[in-house]
Amino acid sequence: MSETGTRETGAPETVARVREVLGPYLGDEIAALDAERDLAEAFGERYDSLTAMECVTAVEAAFGIEVDFVAHDVRYWFASVERIARFVDGELEDRVRLGSHG
Repeated sequence: MSETGTRETGAPETVARVREVLGPYLGDEIAALDAERDLAEAFGERYDSLTAMECVTAVEAAFGIEVDFVAHDVRYWFASVERIARFVDGELEDRVRLGSHG
């Protein structure tokens, strides 16, 4: 498995981009939501399994990464904007480190 998650926080630009990507699925409230706040708690039924899957797909497309539902703990990594940003940063760092571009 990658070293995703070794960072303590996501890069600010990644956090901002994650908010933009999630906006169409979670609404404008995502822009002001504390990045550490649990999405299921903040949005309740609006962040159900279908919406979570749409968010995963949108993040994959926006950042050119692939989420492996077996190897990655999706429930953990997609629980908050901050965790999603850390996941994305880790995947992008791994890609650079391994010399893979998609």
